[in-house]
Amino acid sequence: MALLEYKCPACAGKLEFDSALQKVKCPFCDSEFEMSVFEQLDAALDSEVQDNLDFETSTTDTWGVDEGMKAYSCKSCGAQIVMDETTASSKCPYCDNPIVMMGNLKGDLKPEIIIPFKLDKNAAKQAFANHLTGKKLLPKVFSDQNHIDEIKGVYVPYWIFDSKADASIRYKCSNIRTHTEGDYEVTETQYYTAVRTGSLEFQNIPVDASKKMDDTLAESLEPFDMSQAVPFQTAYMAGYMADKYDVKAEDDAERINARVKKSTEHTFASSVKGYSSVDVESSNVSLKNGTARYALLPVWIMNTSWNGNNYIFAMNGQTGKFVGDLPCDESLKKKITWGTGAIVAAATFAIGLILHLLH
Repeated sequence: MALLEYKCPACAGKLEFDSALQKVKCPFCDSEFEMSVFEQLDAALDSEVQDNLDFETSTTDTWGVDEGMKAYSCKSCGAQIVMDETTASSKCPYCDNPIVMMGNLKGDLKPEIIIPFKLDKNAAKQAFANHLTGKKLLPKVFSDQNHIDEIKGVYVPYWIFDSKADASIRYKCSNIRTHTEGDYEVTETQYYTAVRTGSLEFQNIPVDASKKMDDTLAESLEPFDMSQAVPFQTAYMAGYMADKYDVKAEDDAERINARVKKSTEHTFASSVKGYSSVDVESSNVSLKNGTARYALLPVWIMNTSWNGNNYIFAMNGQTGKFVGDLPCDESLKKKITWGTGAIVAAATFAIGLILHLLH
């Protein structure tokens, strides 16, 4: 599999996509290049252009390479590099040269759209620090260390779904009224049937297409502003990692159908008002005209370890939304629980004593 290089035409330094400038920039000579300059490189997605190759599949013995991995030889520094076969963009760990695995971005593997990174690594680090602030149950040593073992910008593969939902839902509703008749309190319950039918159009629903990406973590990063998506160009990946999809659109269909059905039922239920209780009696939601586009979306992924456990955090590289679980100081939690219990007990005792004195 051939790999495409990104080198500055002015000084031969490594080029990177600058999220602030939305241009490709050379960090050595500060040369800046519009994205249109690199459009010709994308022609290599459909044909092999030997003059643009920086890496090539290693012809040396690869007996130590695990299944699902591939070995390459770097023409810049000569190092042998082993990568996951789903990797679409990375860097040489020895000479730091940005590389793109062309074979993972050709034909059906070529994304239709991409949302470029809008926020850089420093913004991700600051978001991590902000995430630790104000967490009372966070172990102090974890907060003091405030270290990140690894941080990487990754273009995560997504399927972007559009669909139409036709639905007919019947609800069992009730109104409860209580009044007094003489010495008795009377409760009256009236039952009704409500029916809602109609259609809803859904657009730009993202579902991650990578087995590496935790589905819950991916959904927590939403929403992405798909209006800022642009036609795919490999130059956007210079300096970032990227994976090709390893989950097909049809395999993600069950997840997207469940999300559309849940959203449809929620929207319809919000229109059934004026009742004491509303319960779904029957629901029929059918989906049609479903389409999917292949996209790469920007995510900063951070890993840190503490007390023998690994913690993964992620930030939406477009909006800055930050997600991730934190450890809990169990001893502090117990102290707070016991302290709260003692306050409640003291308050209860005081109230009891006051009532006793009043009598």
